[in-house]
Amino acid sequence: MTDAALSPPSLAWRDTAQGRCAAPVGHWTAAALADRGVARQLLQALAPAGGGEAGALSWDLSGLQRLDHVGAQLLWRQWGMQWPAQLQVDALQRQMLERVARLTLPPGQPRTEPSSDGTRSAIDHLGVRVLKGLGHARDYVRMQGQLLLDFVQLLRAPRDAPWRDLSGHLYQMGATAMPITALVGFLIGVVLAYLMALQLRQFGAEAFIVNILGISLIRELGPLLAAILVAGRSGSAITAQIGVMRVTEELDAMRVMGIAHGFRLVMPRALGLAIAMPLISVWTTLASLAGGMLASDLALKVTPAFFMQALPAAVEASNLALATGKSVVFGILIALVGCHYGLGVKPNTESLGQGTTASVVTSITVVILVDALFAILFKDVGI
Repeated sequence: MTDAALSPPSLAWRDTAQGRCAAPVGHWTAAALADRGVARQLLQALAPAGGGEAGALSWDLSGLQRLDHVGAQLLWRQWGMQWPAQLQVDALQRQMLERVARLTLPPGQPRTEPSSDGTRSAIDHLGVRVLKGLGHARDYVRMQGQLLLDFVQLLRAPRDAPWRDLSGHLYQMGATAMPITALVGFLIGVVLAYLMALQLRQFGAEAFIVNILGISLIRELGPLLAAILVAGRSGSAITAQIGVMRVTEELDAMRVMGIAHGFRLVMPRALGLAIAMPLISVWTTLASLAGGMLASDLALKVTPAFFMQALPAAVEASNLALATGKSVVFGILIALVGCHYGLGVKPNTESLGQGTTASVVTSITVVILVDALFAILFKDVGI
């Protein structure tokens, strides 16, 4: 049985030496007042206690069996948002009434949020962003550790590995990305060659275009350009794929079936990009060198034969090894970022779109930061 059925709220009256005293009895709670009939009868009983004489009345709440914030709010409004002249309450009832009086606004007064202060709002917003970023970093580091454990499991039991998923990701992330990366790389090579030709021609140093293009494209721009294209293309696809699995509750089904998300979803994509990324990087670099060689022949009359003959002497093999190593790291980081945001998608389409956008932006940012770190650490290698 409910509280309302046991003792409905009501209002009794008695005469005292100080005058009439209102004595609420029963359960003045949200559950009891939820009954419209009971609430209507109580409001009719409270009507004689309203008006300007409410503050002069004497109230005795000792007969209340239970009082919650809803009942306290009803009493406070009945009192005209001011304390009666005489009030008998116990400590808990007074504490609740004081809380309601403190939080109840007078009619017509707008509620002022604490964030209305510009400085405080900015600090709070910054704090929320910092805490959110730390949460993402913690989950990302945890995913890296889980990837290492899954890779050890793969080495111990290679027959249980999802090889079919890995081959599919190699094709989707590697082979299908070759046309766009080759086109963009070729155009970048043409643009760089034409821009450098304008400056080198002034000093009669046309032959040094091979050195400039070789170092810039093989060591930096080739791997970085390929990583940015893959981050926008494959990184978003990874987030969208896993995010849709969240929306369709496939991830929950995998967890119920005991299938680890890291071993079946994260590891194949990370290994696939770790293998495909160096190949895409070399492919993009070759396409950009071809574009630079063509533009050098047209703008500076540097023949392709001279370009190909001078390139090995201008660029050491260590630059190619460094570029390949960076590409492996780029591939793993892009895959982990895509999986991180994909697994964090909530089961709605709005969260899916936000996660995909955040994945692309974060992947590109991480790639550029790591590339700058590589440039600082290996500044004396291959130069």
